[in-house]
Amino acid sequence: MSNLEEIEAIKQLKYKYFRCVDKRLWDELAECLTADAVARYSGGKYAFNGRDQIIGFLKKGMTQTLLTMHHGHHPEIKLTGPNTARGIWALEDYVIDLTRNTTLHGAAFYEDEYVKVNGEWKIKSTGYDRTFEEFWQRGDIPSLKVTANMFAPRTKPA
Repeated sequence: MSNLEEIEAIKQLKYKYFRCVDKRLWDELAECLTADAVARYSGGKYAFNGRDQIIGFLKKGMTQTLLTMHHGHHPEIKLTGPNTARGIWALEDYVIDLTRNTTLHGAAFYEDEYVKVNGEWKIKSTGYDRTFEEFWQRGDIPSLKVTANMFAPRTKPA
């Protein structure tokens, strides 16, 4: 593959990572990570060694009462060898906690390391440092309500 094709494959990997987190597709998310992957979220406040620890943390914390949006933008990807690469991504995330009736909105920069395993790119290391984070009580805005929720039970039309 050309360098541009390799970079595009890495972009697709990170896009899949974000999609799987938001849709709670844990088996698919595991496919994105090496077995020995490490994660350092929020400047290392949440740190995990190994794919199982990373997935376990996300599974435990990201229940169906937490609605999330993680968008990665402006990737800066550098191939560092035939099977290694580094990437920086701008992150915007939005988290609605239906249990606590709160919202978090934030931005960060992810820094990743990638390795090619059996012809496929995987995330070996990932983590971000926040540029900002804001938080509010949803009850402070009387008209604010969730009108669609992919995790809510579906009702049949009458």
